[in-house]
Amino acid sequence: MGKTAEAIAEGVSIASAAARLAIRNRILVETIAHDEQFDIVAFTPFARETLIALADEQDEAAAMVKRQRKKAWGKFTDPDGTHDYRDRDTRNLRRRGRQYAGVAQALRRMADDPHVVRSLIEQARDAAWGDVEANLQRRLRVEGMRPDLDPDYERMRAARMQSIRLVDIPRLAAHKRHRDESDTDAAPDAVPATPSPRISGVDVSELDS
Repeated sequence: MGKTAEAIAEGVSIASAAARLAIRNRILVETIAHDEQFDIVAFTPFARETLIALADEQDEAAAMVKRQRKKAWGKFTDPDGTHDYRDRDTRNLRRRGRQYAGVAQALRRMADDPHVVRSLIEQARDAAWGDVEANLQRRLRVEGMRPDLDPDYERMRAARMQSIRLVDIPRLAAHKRHRDESDTDAAPDAVPATPSPRISGVDVSELDS
């Protein structure tokens, strides 16, 4: 495999990864956010459009390189910048244009192949489900964590205690004053039942430490 073919293969691989990411995001939005059933057929048009859009980008890049190559033809002065090409750059620009065009052509073939499109959607679906599973496991670990199982419990204990002293205890004191004032103003048989503020994220046994 020559350098051009290798560059095309690499470009197709990168573009395929970008397409999978776009399809994965669409699957997450449609099936999770909008509570829709997953159906490969429903995502086929979007997958094809994504591949074609990526192919269009490659064709545009090839056209731009062609213009740069024509502009650089016959110029032998020193360049003024990175993209100020000269005659000596035309060979590389021609090769780069062939690479862009090759990637575009490969992506259009992929978009026209139902089996490739289906495989791409299935890979994106697996990636989406993997994301959902990882998020669920992470939430379960956080919400179900006990102090004896939390490796950061002791390290964060001082910060939590400081939060209690500076935030929660003053809040409780203010709540108590407000309740006492309400009890004084209210009739004996009409004492308001104000819920107490909760101290969140702390093992209450720490208050005795």
